[in-house]
Amino acid sequence: MGFNCGIVGLPNVGKSTIFNAMTSAGAAASNYPFCTIEPNVGMVPLRDKRMDALAAIVSPERIMPTTVEFVDIAGLVKGASKGEGLGNQFLGHIRAVDMLAHVVRCFEDPDVVHVDGKVDPDSDIDTISTELMLADLDAVEKRLLKLPKLVKSGDKDSVKALDACQKVKVQLEAGQPVRTLPEGVLEGVADLNLLTAKPIIYIANMSEDDIGGLCPEALKVKAIADKEGAGFVSLSGKIESELAEMAGDERAEFLEDLGIEESGLDLLAARAHDTLGLITFFTAGEKEVRAWTVPKGAKAPQAAGVIHTDFEKGFIRAEVMACADFVANKGEAGCKEKGLLKVEGKDYLVCDGDVMHFRFNV
Repeated sequence: MGFNCGIVGLPNVGKSTIFNAMTSAGAAASNYPFCTIEPNVGMVPLRDKRMDALAAIVSPERIMPTTVEFVDIAGLVKGASKGEGLGNQFLGHIRAVDMLAHVVRCFEDPDVVHVDGKVDPDSDIDTISTELMLADLDAVEKRLLKLPKLVKSGDKDSVKALDACQKVKVQLEAGQPVRTLPEGVLEGVADLNLLTAKPIIYIANMSEDDIGGLCPEALKVKAIADKEGAGFVSLSGKIESELAEMAGDERAEFLEDLGIEESGLDLLAARAHDTLGLITFFTAGEKEVRAWTVPKGAKAPQAAGVIHTDFEKGFIRAEVMACADFVANKGEAGCKEKGLLKVEGKDYLVCDGDVMHFRFNV
C-alpha cells in the first residue's frame, strides 16, 4: 500500500525548493525511477539501510523500496478558507492527502521576501492552522444545520454524528485542531474529511549554516510540534537540492562532511511512514529484494494481499525471519539451521522488518 503527504506552507518558505529536491532525489534512485504523475505530484523512494544489507546477501536483480507520494500543494494566504488566493485549490488538494508536511521558514535571506515582512515561525504556523480550522468549522456548521431534522426522524447514525459535530465545533472554536480528539469522536465526522484531523509533520527549513543543530526559529517550530504531539524534521532546502544531484558515494561523503547521518528528506519520508502507523516487511530472492508497507497490527494474510490478492485469498502459511537474523546468518539457509525461520498462520501479527515468504493455493 502507498500513502501520500501534502506539502503545505506560506509563499516563499522554501516549499517548492524542497519538493524539487524530492523529485530530483527520486530521479537519481538507481533502482526506482522517479515518476511524475502530475506537475505537482512525485513518487520518492523510502531509503532503508536494511534493504542494502539484504541485497548484499541474496544479490538480487533489482531493489524495490516502498515509496512516499508527495504533493506540492498550492500556496496559502490569509483568507484561503474563504477562497482568497488559491485557497479553494489549496483546500481541495489537502482533502485528498493522507497527511500534511508543513514547511516553516526558519532562514533569513534578503533576496527572498517574506510575505509578512519578517521570519516569524509562530505567526506562520498560526496563519495556516487558522485557515484549516476555519474551513473545518464551516463544514461542521453546515452539517449541524441538517442533523437535527435527521435525528428527529429516528436516524441512529445521525445521533452519533450530531454528538461528534458538537464536540468538534467546541474544539475548533477553542482554536485547536481536531486530530487531538478521541478516535471515536472523529469516526462520527469521518465523511467530512476534516483538514485538521490529518496527521502533521512540521518541517523547519533552515539556513545551510545551521545544519547540525537547531537555530532559534527551528526551536520554536519544534516546541509547537511537541505541544501538539506532531512530528518534526529540520533540514535545509538548499542542501537537500545539492544532495539530490549526488551519486551514492559522493552523497555519503557530503553527509559525513556535514556531520549528519541522514538527509532531511530521508528523515521526513521515514517520519511520515511512522506518523501514519505503517510498518515495512520484506521479500528477498534472486529476482528482487522488495519492501512492502502495511499498517501496524496487520496479520499475515493482509500482508500477503499487499503483494497480490490471490496470496490473501489462498493463504496457507507464512515463513518468517527477522531481518537482523537473516543478515546475521547470511540468509534463509542460515536461519533454518539455527531454528530462526518460523512458520506462522493466519493470526500472525507482522512485525516491522520481517522477511517473509508466503505459501498459498488458489
